[in-house]
Amino acid sequence: MIVRKSKVIVLGNEKGGTGKSTVAMHLLVAMLRRGLTVGSIDLDARQATLTRYVENRRKRDPEGARLSHSDHRAVPPSADQEQDAEAFRSHLADLSARCDVVVVDTPGSDHPLSRLGHSFADVLVTPLNDSFIDLDLLASVDGDSLRIVRPGPYAEMVWDTKKARAMRGEPASFEWFVLRNRLSTLDARNKREMERLLDALSKRIGFRMLDGLNERVIYRELFLQGLTLLDLGGEDQGVAMTLSHVAARQELRTLIEAMGLTASS
Repeated sequence: MIVRKSKVIVLGNEKGGTGKSTVAMHLLVAMLRRGLTVGSIDLDARQATLTRYVENRRKRDPEGARLSHSDHRAVPPSADQEQDAEAFRSHLADLSARCDVVVVDTPGSDHPLSRLGHSFADVLVTPLNDSFIDLDLLASVDGDSLRIVRPGPYAEMVWDTKKARAMRGEPASFEWFVLRNRLSTLDARNKREMERLLDALSKRIGFRMLDGLNERVIYRELFLQGLTLLDLGGEDQGVAMTLSHVAARQELRTLIEAMGLTASS
C-alpha cells in the first residue's frame, strides 16, 4: 500500500486530442506558482506530450532561475504490464512522500496503466471536446430523442476504479471534474445540447461540469516554448501579451478557482 501525503490530480479520458496534457501542464504550473512542491508522472509516455512539454520548459530555463519546475517522471510502456505498474507505484510512492501535489497524465485509451493511475486519484480531471463524438465515451445518447440511455465505457471504467480503491481499503469517492474543453463560438445549438446532456449526466454519475479552455493557437505555441499562460508577462519570456492572451489567462484562472486550486497572480 502506498502511503500518500500529497494530493494526486489525475488527467484522464479514453480519447486522445482533448487537451489533457495541456491542462495537466497548466495545473502543475499553477500549483508551483502557489509555492507548492509538485511532482508529475506521464503514463502516456509513448505519446509523451507532457514529458516533451516539461523538457521544453527545462531547456528554456535549465537552472530554474526564471521558471519553476516539477519533479517529473515518465513510465514508457513495455511488454511487461506488471513491470510498468510497479514503476508507476514506485514513482508515485517517492513523489507522494516529498511533494505537496502529484499530477498524473494518463493515456487516451483504456489501458491497464490508465486504470491504475485513475485508482489513485484524489481529483480526477476529464477534459472533453464539446462534441457528441467525445460525449459517447461518457454516455450513450439516443439519436432521436437526445436522451441519455446509459453511462458510456469511460464512465464505467471510472466506476471500476472506485471499486479498486475500496478493495485497497481507501475511500471510493474522489472529486471528479469534467471540462468542456476546446470550446468555440460556433454551433451554438450543439453547445446548448451538450450542456443539457452533461448537466443531466453529472447528476447521474457524480461529476462537476466546468468550462475548460477555449480553442486557441497560443496553446500550440506555448508548448514548443515550455511555457504556460501563467508564465506570460514575466521578464525575458519573449512572448508579447495580447488581449487574446489576457482573455485566455482569465479563462484558466476561472477554471482553477472553480476547482479550488487557486493560482497566484
